[in-house]
Amino acid sequence: MSTTTRHPMLPVVVLCFGGLCAALTQTLVIPIQSELPGFLGTSAANAAWVVTVTLLAGAVAMPVAGRLADLFGKQRVLVVSSLILLVGSLVCALSSTLGPVLVGRALQGLAMGFIPVGISLMREITPPHLTSTAIASMSATLGVGGAVGLPLSAWIAQTGDWHTLFWVATGLSAVVAVLTWIAVPHVRDAQPGRFDVVGAVGLAVGLVAVLVGISKATAWGWGDPRTLGAVAAGVVVLLGWGAFELRRSEPLVDLRTTAQRPVLMTNVAAIAIGFGMMAQSIVVPQLLQLPEATGYGLGQSILAAGLWLAPGGLMMLAFAPVSSRLIGTVGARVTLMVGATVLGFGYLVALFLMDAPWQLLVASCVACAGVGIGYAAMPTLILDAVPMREAASAVGLNALMRSVGTTLAAAVMGTILTSRTQTFDGLEIPTLGAFQLCFVAGAVAAFVGVAITAAIPRRQAEPAPELSAARTAA
Repeated sequence: MSTTTRHPMLPVVVLCFGGLCAALTQTLVIPIQSELPGFLGTSAANAAWVVTVTLLAGAVAMPVAGRLADLFGKQRVLVVSSLILLVGSLVCALSSTLGPVLVGRALQGLAMGFIPVGISLMREITPPHLTSTAIASMSATLGVGGAVGLPLSAWIAQTGDWHTLFWVATGLSAVVAVLTWIAVPHVRDAQPGRFDVVGAVGLAVGLVAVLVGISKATAWGWGDPRTLGAVAAGVVVLLGWGAFELRRSEPLVDLRTTAQRPVLMTNVAAIAIGFGMMAQSIVVPQLLQLPEATGYGLGQSILAAGLWLAPGGLMMLAFAPVSSRLIGTVGARVTLMVGATVLGFGYLVALFLMDAPWQLLVASCVACAGVGIGYAAMPTLILDAVPMREAASAVGLNALMRSVGTTLAAAVMGTILTSRTQTFDGLEIPTLGAFQLCFVAGAVAAFVGVAITAAIPRRQAEPAPELSAARTAA
């Protein structure tokens, strides 16, 4: 049952702002990553965990937060998530050594549960004519926050102390917490049941092991015993977790619902499209920042590179209404296919237009438009296929699949860029062919997402494309 408010757009704006702030923390330290060992008095390998731990915590948090939201109410979990973000940001702002910063960054990652829970709440607090646009806008914050965060954090890091990054995050988190408490309605959507603690621990252990193996594969090597051992151990744990969940009357994740073809294929497509989204976020900044003397680098500073990428993030948000319109006319399935196709086309544009920053800006905007269209369609497909009592946990699992795709992309792109190098000014840098291969891999992932989405069965209530086109023409 939908619940509307006197000003239905206010909670939508608050939730989107909260999602943007949570996503922003994922990229907050990337501009200063090379300087973190000096800031924290540790090795480069240890400092790399400042980025990795946030991604791992976010991956675990999304399905767990979704289940908690189904049990205890979505607004309560949103408030708690914003408070966790506040505490994590404050811990980092007050710390100058590795241990406390890792704790704070892990807490910031746990706050990522805010986004899937917020998406699942949209259907309950918005009138029907605004629901698709609200879901699309909230989904876009996953990309917008990262894109806006890069230039913002680069500018702050260049003009002040690195702790300022986290003080800004602390202030934003406090605003989100207050606004979420005041402006987001508490819908009586809690469902009776018990939280599956053993299932949550099992999922966390399995996911962390697999994602650590994947994320460290570039540094350790794909054939290294540590990589293979971590991935294998994680897979074994996840298989055991799956068997355990199937025997539970109140599982953390209802695997039988998840195995239904519409949900399963949407989640598999999320991995491919998440891969496609992340690939350009890794490759384009490096290409922009390489010296022009290489013959293909574009000689941009960290701040300039972030500014060239920022319009792409805004493009995701701008295309949210387009996605909503498409969902209403041709259905979420076709909309996801359109988004993935546009994403793939963006990589093809980059393959042939990489000689100037403005050319990569055009390619990035095309790719991000595809992400903006497709990311809104995925939660719509999920919400249409699962019962309302499982909405938050199902959307959380879908967000997890996107996270798996982005983690895999980071590892694959890193491997490609470090395996095809040349010596320049005493340093090993990726070759032009390595960047081109990355763009090809991103395009292939996006088009694989199109093929997977095509296998999702069309709902009977979903408008046929030809009928929708006829209505539009009329």
